[in-house]
Amino acid sequence: MWILNMLVALPAILLTLLALWFGMQVVAACWPGKAQPRQRTAARRRLAVLVPAHNESTNMIPTLRAIHSQSLAGLRVLVVADNCSDDTAQVAKAEGAEVIERSDPTRRGKGYALDFGIQHLKASPPDTVIILDADCIPEPGAIARMAELSTQTQRPAQALYLMKSPSPQSVKSRIAEFAWLVKNHVRARGLHWFGLPCQLTGSGMAFPWRVLQQAPLATGEIVEDMKLGIALAARGYAPVFCEQAVVSSTFPANEEGVRSQRERWEHGHLAIIRNEGLPNLGRALLNRDLNLFFLALDLCIPPLALLVMLNMAWLMVAGVYWAWLGSAWALAISVIGMLITVASVALAWYKFGRSVVSGSDLLRVPVYMLSKLSVYAGFLFRRQTTWVRSKRDNEPK
Repeated sequence: MWILNMLVALPAILLTLLALWFGMQVVAACWPGKAQPRQRTAARRRLAVLVPAHNESTNMIPTLRAIHSQSLAGLRVLVVADNCSDDTAQVAKAEGAEVIERSDPTRRGKGYALDFGIQHLKASPPDTVIILDADCIPEPGAIARMAELSTQTQRPAQALYLMKSPSPQSVKSRIAEFAWLVKNHVRARGLHWFGLPCQLTGSGMAFPWRVLQQAPLATGEIVEDMKLGIALAARGYAPVFCEQAVVSSTFPANEEGVRSQRERWEHGHLAIIRNEGLPNLGRALLNRDLNLFFLALDLCIPPLALLVMLNMAWLMVAGVYWAWLGSAWALAISVIGMLITVASVALAWYKFGRSVVSGSDLLRVPVYMLSKLSVYAGFLFRRQTTWVRSKRDNEPK
């Protein structure tokens, strides 16, 4: 009997622990932020902005213009036109960028493009490299701020990377924007308050050259940012959060692009929990590495919608088990986990998300979660394992 009790209680315990760590991050994020270094040296150091681009001839123009508008002396902008079939290279050159072209249809993905760019930079290496996606806009001062933090800490610095809802907005896109805000802003801010590292989020990342040139970039991993962050943390270079540097992009409006993007991010996240999160928890404990432990633990928190759904599902399982055999331990633990999760999401919304989603929008969250069931079912039966570019709104159907 006790074995059966443990089989039901153990998932409830694990989910509650993840909910508790998530809740601690949200609560910490509500406290005043910690001061970060003032800008002093970035303008005097050699900076390179590396922009991987696959068929981004239209989308990258605002990005390149925003980079150049930062007015940093000696800033080098390198665009990797990766397996392009359009005029990305020509457009990038016309916008004043240095361009290299890569053609290798058997090795596709952002990681390969980044490695190609790093190999090119080795001929005349900069002090700091900023990685920015071709459809991301850095706000004024963002490049200098993240470069300064990376220089002073000699660790990767992750900017606040936000995704915005397309126009016209839908309730679903606003809820997705809120979930992104919780992951990339609220949780990262909370980790920084604890003095802990944050995840790399794919764009707006600054690296000391000596760290990046040895990083394992050339992979087809579909969430290369998460894998890179945990790999660098294991080497002693855990990323730090630079909240004052903001970069932003926009979710696709077309359903094909939304679904492709969602599957790539969420399938990749779930796979990385198994392949990197859990193994690095054990490795961190053996090595007594707190930065790696808490980064791996943070990595193990599933996407927000899935975290809520898992807590709800196991609450129902524990309830059925209690009604069947009268054991209330698993049910009590599941109730605690569910309450922590709901309270944490509500606090995150109240402090950070009211400008994104309204109170009435929150009533549609169950519908939003149901819409994601097919994404999680796809992870079990038709998992996306290779990089697929999301369809852009300005491309033909």
